[in-house]
Amino acid sequence: MNMAGEADPEDVELEAHLAEQEVFEPPASFVEQANVTDEDIYEEFEENWPECWEGAADLLSWDEGYDEVLDDSNPPFYEWFTDGKLNASYNCVDRHLEERGDEVALEWVGEPVEEENRSITYEELHEEVNEFAAALRDLGVGEDDVVTMYMPMIPELPVAMLACARIGAPHSVVFAGFSAEALATRLNAADSDYLVTCDGYYRRGDPLDHLGKTNEGLADADHDVDTVVVDRLGPNGDDFGHELGDDQYDYDDLVADHAGAEVEPVERDAEDMLFLMYTSGTTGQPKGVKHTTGGYLAWTAWTSQAVLDIKPEDTYFCAADIGWITGHSYIVYGPLALGTTSMMYEGTPDYPTRERLWQIIEEYEADQLYTAPTAIRSFMKWGEEYPANHDLSSLRLLGTVGEPINPRAWKWYYKHIGNEECPIVDTWWQTETGGHMVTTLPAVNDMKPGSAGPALPGLDVEIVDTNAEQVEPGRAGYLTVQKPWPGMLRTLYQNDERFIEEYWAEYSDTDSDDPEDWVYFPEDGAKIDDEDYITVLGRVDDVINVSGHRLGTMEIESAIVGVEGVAEAAVVGGEHDLKGEAVYAYVILEEGYDGDEEMRGRIVEGVEDAIGPIARPESVVFTPELPKTRSGKIMRRLLEDIANEAELGDTSTLQNPDIVGDIRDKVHSGD
Repeated sequence: MNMAGEADPEDVELEAHLAEQEVFEPPASFVEQANVTDEDIYEEFEENWPECWEGAADLLSWDEGYDEVLDDSNPPFYEWFTDGKLNASYNCVDRHLEERGDEVALEWVGEPVEEENRSITYEELHEEVNEFAAALRDLGVGEDDVVTMYMPMIPELPVAMLACARIGAPHSVVFAGFSAEALATRLNAADSDYLVTCDGYYRRGDPLDHLGKTNEGLADADHDVDTVVVDRLGPNGDDFGHELGDDQYDYDDLVADHAGAEVEPVERDAEDMLFLMYTSGTTGQPKGVKHTTGGYLAWTAWTSQAVLDIKPEDTYFCAADIGWITGHSYIVYGPLALGTTSMMYEGTPDYPTRERLWQIIEEYEADQLYTAPTAIRSFMKWGEEYPANHDLSSLRLLGTVGEPINPRAWKWYYKHIGNEECPIVDTWWQTETGGHMVTTLPAVNDMKPGSAGPALPGLDVEIVDTNAEQVEPGRAGYLTVQKPWPGMLRTLYQNDERFIEEYWAEYSDTDSDDPEDWVYFPEDGAKIDDEDYITVLGRVDDVINVSGHRLGTMEIESAIVGVEGVAEAAVVGGEHDLKGEAVYAYVILEEGYDGDEEMRGRIVEGVEDAIGPIARPESVVFTPELPKTRSGKIMRRLLEDIANEAELGDTSTLQNPDIVGDIRDKVHSGD
């Protein structure tokens, strides 16, 4: 702005140029220092597959070397780094002690601003992990026992995860925001006899009673559970009247009883389970995704180094929750395997003010920021003045995760957070893949806002139609992975049949023993351009049957998002007297565009032009948000309930539950 408060003409011209630009080169200053800069890496990995993944295994310390990189003799039950032996806790803690023992492993920032934060060095982390590992072992936890964790973003969570890994006990982390019923379901599904939780935590300045919810879940478990309780709230938790019950133990007391203890890391086979993570399933029953020690740890270490450009001397900030796979892979295992400083933040980005996230980045001089498009859109709405008030020059790389990011949000992030000097990695992956799959390598590839990028080196990702034929560039299709990769899930816990049905049956010859006949289908729609850049369109959740015509929701959503001014869309089927089902579209517009009849007409026209009149939306509902889970998935089931005027199901797992009622009111009022 100039002295008169008017926009500077040069700034206006720069904004206009940025809006038009479709391809961005990696900044030269970034390329000069990056971990991966070889443009021939794609060709080299293709020619040397699967041995190319030896480089990922080399990032780890092995007790015994593996015999072969990949055993694909029994698809889809692939095994990686067969007969290799290692321990994840050792790889994330012990091996860094000699060179980085005094360096910070975890920077923990609690929510109350006045509270003292914690900087935990690798020496201190080693001590705490050993003490709690000894405590768990004394409670009776043995190798291969599943330990459930129901905890918020407090340091004891990664300590507990690494303590379990140390003694060979898989962990199953349940997001702290989930209900008591969800906890009970997961305890029962994993047949878990042990739980680590806490008395409460803070959200927007208020202490929350977490132990009360935990006890409700324990009451619904079908077996007895020994429970360890962390005192997070101190005196602030007195109002909840907590008293530990039978089979409940105070975390601090247990650790004190084992002060100074050292536990030898248990040697684990590369294919031994490291953890379970339960994710939502189409049948309503959560799926226990099984990740193993060698392949998963190698994958997260390699992608952390290659994609996020993490170095040991960095202070790396992933603003996710460890209750989700992003926190597992890119707060705990990947960064700590590389010996870096990983940040944890307990609170929300706008409490006590909208400056909070930028204050943290400035204070700790974070080198990377890895966050969700949902958060970035919130930052945009709040205004550029909040990040502008802080020195963000320490940032070297920006990342996005959880859902596709639209070009406008991408460019805002690039300009106002990265100052046009930080590459952005727009990463597509999922709980089941263990780590990044489709994204640019930040020092190798140009960036295209809205497009995640090419598949990573060594991966074979194709966009196909319903006949498994590759689609033409620019056409919508289904994202498939044609070859295995080290970080992949091995199966669904105690349910191999569902594993095949959920992920492999759609495009595979399930009677074949040839791995080339097995294709992984993550149920996401996508399109690809002439340079093999993939734009992910979202989940292929449903098919709408309109007057006997089967229409893919993904294809309709793609047509709507192609209309100028549309930021995001979700399409569901609603009951219709004549057609059987009709198309209902819920649409988020970019700023500066009005949800009026003209825009409705343009959207309807866009769908008819792309697909045909049969796909014409019965209703177009404009909304500032869509109901999403805390991992960023659109809850289309709730949108269907609204369209059908049905009773709404559980909204407790949403990141924005209030929006459901707002959308329902709009639909019923005819707006």
